[in-house]
Amino acid sequence: MGRRLVPLTLDNLQDLPQRCRSCVFWELDPVSGEAAVKEGTSAFEKESWISAVLLDWGSCGRVVYVDEVPVGFVLYAPPAYVPRSAAFPTSPVSPDAVQLMTAFIVPGYQGQGLGRVMVQTVAKDLLRRGFKAIEAFGDARWKEPACVLPADHLLAVGFKTVRQHPVHPRLRLELRTTLSWKEDVEMALDRLLGAVQKEPALRPL
Repeated sequence: MGRRLVPLTLDNLQDLPQRCRSCVFWELDPVSGEAAVKEGTSAFEKESWISAVLLDWGSCGRVVYVDEVPVGFVLYAPPAYVPRSAAFPTSPVSPDAVQLMTAFIVPGYQGQGLGRVMVQTVAKDLLRRGFKAIEAFGDARWKEPACVLPADHLLAVGFKTVRQHPVHPRLRLELRTTLSWKEDVEMALDRLLGAVQKEPALRPL
């Protein structure tokens, strides 16, 4: 099984699941996001966001391929580039951290260690760039696949709660701990990424 992780660019954006290519849940503030969906411009806004972040900050995602088939991705950026993060009651993300926006592995490829490899790759990338941690907003009442990852699964892969909230706690993962994960954490990460079994769709908070 040949697998490789490639930085997300405009050239391979089409390799994301179809609805993810035009989902702007994180990339725009709530009002602008709803307007883009209604006007049918969300795919353009997604491309514009990726282009701007690549030019200004650098790599903001990874796409995972197995035997040249795209099977997953992860998207991340400093909170200054993630307008939706300001709408969460537990913001802001810490200044030494990058926000994990969303992540996904397609059914059928879970349980193969791809999640661990993907997040370790992100961790190494961010460590080289001087960041110490990844933070994410979790959904404590998660019931179905969505753009906000379930808080329970984030906790299961090593994230720690840094600000409590009944619905959207903010969680943190120290990057250096991801470079020496054990098997139980690998399995938990696969469950985290496998929890999103449908393509995430734009939805209001």
